[in-house]
Amino acid sequence: MIWKQILLGLIGFAGGISVAGGVFAFVSILEMLPRLASRLHMAKRVYHLENCIFLGGTVGAVITVFDISLPFGSALLAVFGIFTGIYVGCLAMALAETLKVIPVLVQRVKLVTGLPFLILALALGKALACFYQLYFRMVR
Repeated sequence: MIWKQILLGLIGFAGGISVAGGVFAFVSILEMLPRLASRLHMAKRVYHLENCIFLGGTVGAVITVFDISLPFGSALLAVFGIFTGIYVGCLAMALAETLKVIPVLVQRVKLVTGLPFLILALALGKALACFYQLYFRMVR
């Protein structure tokens, strides 16, 4: 019986390592962190950004696996939601920039001015959709 648990643990660990490696390879291919660091004028601190993402992923995995409850309630959940949204938004915009989605859209629509408003509209649409989904998930 113990060998079955050890085998399942090793398989789960190997699967987690491979998925994490794929996610970090995806983020590094998008060059999200160096681009974010240059936009924030933090090029000298790119290693700190990498360490923060690593520590955030590790802490999140530990909290998820060991079902640790934190005593801060809704306030901590709101802060976590904000930082998660920022990360997912940066990842989505880096992917869109890598795939050249926005320049192609601008050419097809023949948009001459107002690109910042287009990007703001995309961000607000994403935020409203997230709030809508969260609201109806909480109501049920």
